[in-house]
Amino acid sequence: MNRTLHRIGAAFAEAGVTGRLHAVDIDSGTEVDAGADHPVVTASVHKLCLLVALHQQAAAGRLDLTEQVEVPPADRTAGPTGLAAMLDPVRMSLRDAAYLMTAVSDNAAADLLLARTGIDGVNEATARLGLTRTRAVHTFRSLFAGIREDAGPAAARALADPQVIARLRALDPARSNRSTPRDMTRLLGAVWRDEACTPEHGAAIRRLLGLQVWPHRMASGFPFDDVHVAGKTGSLPTVRNEVGVIEYPDGGRYAVAVFTRAANPAATLPAADAVIGTTARIAVDALRAYSTGSMPDRPVRRTTGAGPGV
Repeated sequence: MNRTLHRIGAAFAEAGVTGRLHAVDIDSGTEVDAGADHPVVTASVHKLCLLVALHQQAAAGRLDLTEQVEVPPADRTAGPTGLAAMLDPVRMSLRDAAYLMTAVSDNAAADLLLARTGIDGVNEATARLGLTRTRAVHTFRSLFAGIREDAGPAAARALADPQVIARLRALDPARSNRSTPRDMTRLLGAVWRDEACTPEHGAAIRRLLGLQVWPHRMASGFPFDDVHVAGKTGSLPTVRNEVGVIEYPDGGRYAVAVFTRAANPAATLPAADAVIGTTARIAVDALRAYSTGSMPDRPVRRTTGAGPGV
């Protein structure tokens, strides 16, 4: 095993997680593959697919992102952020709901938008981009209802039990919203190259991903004022994910997708969060070293075709 993949594997092991990673230079197609084609549960990372579908439909004139919608408190998907945590009636535009869905991973905002695009619309958007292993199968309301049903009468307390965790359908890629790390970096590459949407809508998507508030995962690996990280997290019991793009001041831009499962069911595991940033940094450093010819063991390879991972 080459040095870079060994370092990534060792970092995952030290953090107590199993991990899958794909990183790609958006412009050259050079990649680091650490389980890039392994099926994974996306959790809230799938909101990126919804965001792309929303903007594709807006570009086609099928919806107006400035349309105002009423969001009564009694009809919101549960969650700890955004609309889901608010107590009073809200009136806002679709594009502001997209901001909440992306920046703070608001489940209520996501389901509001999903009601407009439709699950089929999200799957059509990803299929159009060649993401053959990416599929949405349920709303976020349904996702969490399934977790409650599978957990049984003990509800949230049962999620500390490994036997309960093992039976959660939400954690099975065959029965939940799913993708692969390679599909997700391909999607990010398409957004950054304005292949997923028109340039106007691509810029809007990139702006929202750059407004994500969580610094404890991928961004933690790049603590520099002149390096920009834009991404989307995803979390479920034992699952911690993030996909994003890291942009350097010299023009280098790298799409990275990291999906992890922890052995420990605790909700708070700082090491499991931080390893997403650690492994992303290892991968990006390897890509940057390769591009300058300073990489001693060639742990990366150059892909061919229309986009990263093709």
